[in-house]
Amino acid sequence: QSQLVESGGGLVQPGGSLRLSCAASGFTFDYYDIGWFRQAPGKEREGVSCISHSGGSTYYADSVKGRFTISRDNAMHTAYLQITNLKPEDTAVYYCAAAHRLRHSSNQAMCVRPEADYWGQGTQVTVSS
Repeated sequence: QSQLVESGGGLVQPGGSLRLSCAASGFTFDYYDIGWFRQAPGKEREGVSCISHSGGSTYYADSVKGRFTISRDNAMHTAYLQITNLKPEDTAVYYCAAAHRLRHSSNQAMCVRPEADYWGQGTQVTVSS
C-alpha cells in the first residue's frame, strides 16, 4: 500500500519552530517530487514548498520564503519541512504530496497546480500564545 504519513505538527507560540516530516512507503520515493501544502479554515489550499525528486531544486511561496526550508532524505524515504519564526497566520493543516517526477514541468508548477499521485492525511500546526 502506497502512502504518505505526516508528523511533527503541534501547538507552538509565535516565533517558535517546528520540523514536519513526511514518511513515504509503498512506492519508489526518489522517482517522486514532493510538495508541502497547507489549508487554513475557510481558505484555499496553498502550496508552500516543493522539492524535486533528487532534492536538487526547490520552490517556496512568497509567504514563507526565508522561514521555511524543505529537504528530503531519499535513503530514509522521508521529506521534511523546517519552519522557523512561526506566525499565527501559519496556522493550518499541513499536507505532503508526491508526484511522479515527469508530471510537472517545475517545482513551482507542482506547488501552484498539483497533480499529485499521493497525499498524506495532514498534520495540524497551530500558532498561538
